[in-house]
Amino acid sequence: MFNKKEETKMTNMKDFKFIGLSLLAFGVANAQDATDAKKAIDAEQYHKAKTTLKSLIASTPDEGKNYFLLGELYLKQSEQDSAAIYFNKGVAAKNNAAYNQIGLGHLDLDNDNASGAQAKFDAVEKDLKKKDVEQLIYIGQAYIYSEKPNYKKAIEVLNKAVAKDPKNALAFLSLGEAYYRDRDQNNAYKNYRTASDLDPSMLRAQLQLGVITKNTGAAFPEAVKFFEGIVAKNANYGPVYRELAETYYKWGRAEKAKRAEYNAKALDYYRKYMQLTDFSLDSRMRYADFLLLTGDYKGLEAEAQTMQKMDKVNARIYRYLAYAAYENGNYQGSLDAINQFFAKAEPKRVIARDYLYSGLAKLALAVATDDKGKATIKDQASFDSGIADLKKAAEKDITITADLSDIGKKLFDQKLFGSAAAVYEVAASNPDSKNALTDNFYQAYATYYDYVGKSAEAQKQSIEQLKKADVALNKVIELSPAAQDAFLYKARVNRYIQTNESYIEMSKAYDKYIEIVTGKGAEETTKQKKNLVEAYSNAGAYYAVTDKAKAKDYFTKALALDPADAYVKAELAKLK
Repeated sequence: MFNKKEETKMTNMKDFKFIGLSLLAFGVANAQDATDAKKAIDAEQYHKAKTTLKSLIASTPDEGKNYFLLGELYLKQSEQDSAAIYFNKGVAAKNNAAYNQIGLGHLDLDNDNASGAQAKFDAVEKDLKKKDVEQLIYIGQAYIYSEKPNYKKAIEVLNKAVAKDPKNALAFLSLGEAYYRDRDQNNAYKNYRTASDLDPSMLRAQLQLGVITKNTGAAFPEAVKFFEGIVAKNANYGPVYRELAETYYKWGRAEKAKRAEYNAKALDYYRKYMQLTDFSLDSRMRYADFLLLTGDYKGLEAEAQTMQKMDKVNARIYRYLAYAAYENGNYQGSLDAINQFFAKAEPKRVIARDYLYSGLAKLALAVATDDKGKATIKDQASFDSGIADLKKAAEKDITITADLSDIGKKLFDQKLFGSAAAVYEVAASNPDSKNALTDNFYQAYATYYDYVGKSAEAQKQSIEQLKKADVALNKVIELSPAAQDAFLYKARVNRYIQTNESYIEMSKAYDKYIEIVTGKGAEETTKQKKNLVEAYSNAGAYYAVTDKAKAKDYFTKALALDPADAYVKAELAKLK
């Protein structure tokens, strides 16, 4: 269900959580006191790191760096309120309080207050001593890992750090990360390599070199070999198993014949990663993200239910439940869960896919199928609400419309033509979609069949829908000027609109349809005999008023195809 853009976005979100926290592991707090916390952060054992840091804060409340590190842990997990509490406590600490100004600046960046952040960073930098580098690194990282990142600014600040201390491995690691996120892979690789050379024990730098290899074309075998090299150095380094999992997942996407095999390997590696990190709620959420990527909805539903027992407040758990329940056919459960999510989530945390699943669940619940397989809309209000949610999804991320074509086709196959047209209309709202031609055609196609199946009174209420169908067919013709069916249905739609302008459009469309079909030769003409008779007859009726010679020609050609057509005979007789 995930399009490429969203998948990339999800991968980037994971980078924030995993890589960002790890970079904080080096050089933070008093080396003597925070060693265990630093190791836990780099190993992505975040629950353990939080416990350790809270203990350090309790035992040495005057050390400001501990507050800073804990605040950053919360911030990277999108818990801004908790992060702010620790940063604000840290600025009052006796030692190293200024680090928490960097944390508060990071919060400013997240809240789109770049000038406020800059003022805090400038104040910290103004008081730096000649050899102070650590603060610059953290300022650079704030620009990298902000929810509103500025990679160019991060590179500028981190280059200052490198200039001050050309032997600082963390500075080069952070600079590599800034370049990596700024899509400059060459400079990213160069700086990761320098960090690794300066500190061969820095597995994070080596891991990122493998990540670049993984993302270079289809270099999956090389990436696996690279990561296995890290395993050989330290088999208990958890993050490398996560990267192996993601490599096999992407490899399976690239080689569909091996997708099931590689997905199984990916899940095995991810479970290994979980075993070596922790089974805290945060860790389980990372696992849930991966289950979502691999499409293991049974596993996702089970994991979400486990997390729900641990925390009934966290909104993301209800998101997982909603997605999984829908994919597992539990539409009411999906709708209940997504409604819980909407009630608990901060508005800025709601993404397009949340509205998508809300809409899909409502559509599914609105359709009833009898024992003979006939489908009907049993709850029009629910269906309309679902369409409204799909529109909200498209407003947030237009590329999500790619997921709607199959839903529209299912409704069309169930002969729920009006409902199918409503879904296709949302799908067709993306002019750059790879499905634009078929989505627009089926929107019009479904609208036409919905119209002709209605009573005369109901048809009067559907003219606006026919006009939308005409617009959709114009898009099809723009994309495929020789699409004969588009001209045929454009003519049919305009015939039913029944205005002077629409009759002109009808005749032009029939003319083009006739031109395309007859231009293909006798075989296509024979195949399209019935439709050609329709085109000649209806266009002929229009031209009988405006161009009698052309009308006579069309009626004659229609009669040649169907000599028994009484209407054509009568109309031709009138013209003689």
